Amino acid sequence: MTWLITGGAGYIGAHVVRAMTEAGERAVVYDDLSTGLAGRVPEGVPLVVGSTLDGGRTARALAEHEVTGVVHLAAKKQAAESVARPLHYYRENVEGLRVLLEAVTAAGVRSFVFSSSAAVYGMPDAAAEDALVTEETPCAPLSPYGETKLAGEWLVRATGRAAGLSTACLRYFNVAGAASPGLADTGASNLIPMVFEKLTTGEPPLVFGDDYPTPDGTCVRDYVHVVDLAEAHVAAARALRSAPGRDLTLNIGRGEGVSVREMIGRVNALTGHDRPPVVAARRPGDPARVVASADRAAAELGWKARHDVDDMITSAWAGWVRRPPEAARG
Repeated sequence: MTWLITGGAGYIGAHVVRAMTEAGERAVVYDDLSTGLAGRVPEGVPLVVGSTLDGGRTARALAEHEVTGVVHLAAKKQAAESVARPLHYYRENVEGLRVLLEAVTAAGVRSFVFSSSAAVYGMPDAAAEDALVTEETPCAPLSPYGETKLAGEWLVRATGRAAGLSTACLRYFNVAGAASPGLADTGASNLIPMVFEKLTTGEPPLVFGDDYPTPDGTCVRDYVHVVDLAEAHVAAARALRSAPGRDLTLNIGRGEGVSVREMIGRVNALTGHDRPPVVAARRPGDPARVVASADRAAAELGWKARHDVDDMITSAWAGWVRRPPEAARG
């Protein structure tokens, strides 16, 4: 099979491309390079520069490369930004997906893996410290970003049923780490690189709110290594290929919660810094606690996360300190 990977020049996408090619799958990257970096695309993997909103460009890429499966990662992904720019997020994430699916079904593609998010759950019941979010947990997104991911799942499943398309919606939890320094997250919108940025400029890291109903008052999240996440995509792609007609919705996480304050402490310790955080106001759209149950992914895919939080921090830091000064995207 040949897999078209939208957003394949981005941080997560580049890791998915790497995992797919190392597993012996053929890959083609489709990316508008608005945040992705062409240098992340491996030698020998075709790069098509285009937007998922461009149906003609997408259709040509599917035909020219004889694509038989799609992994769709291209999307806008910042919850706080989505609150300020909801129309932009709905256009990019929902309309872009609709246009892509139209091209996919017209081309006779049979498998579709969709990048969803734990943001679809919103604020699940966090009364119990060991409470885990399952795929049956009610979805009530807190941000337009989360809404676009949930709407995307509906669109993917409905198209799958109508067109005989095998689908998998992977609900990512908080992604961190790097397979190699060159593939590290060079942006500063996720917690670990945000802390790195503060430490390297001599400033204290920020905690957005310390009055949440959690043990230390800061948000609790489930962090998953990007290498593990990429391997989950390979497993999902192969599951769809081996059993046509499947319709999977799976959490991709570790099942362990780490608070923002705890994570900042680990980053300080592992990078040789000692800068306690300062507390800023809460950000809109941030739930108190979201930690995954990944049991279904284990049962359906035989997948389980292998890397711990320290692996995520040390591998991400190795990339951060080696990044070129102009690197500020991804």
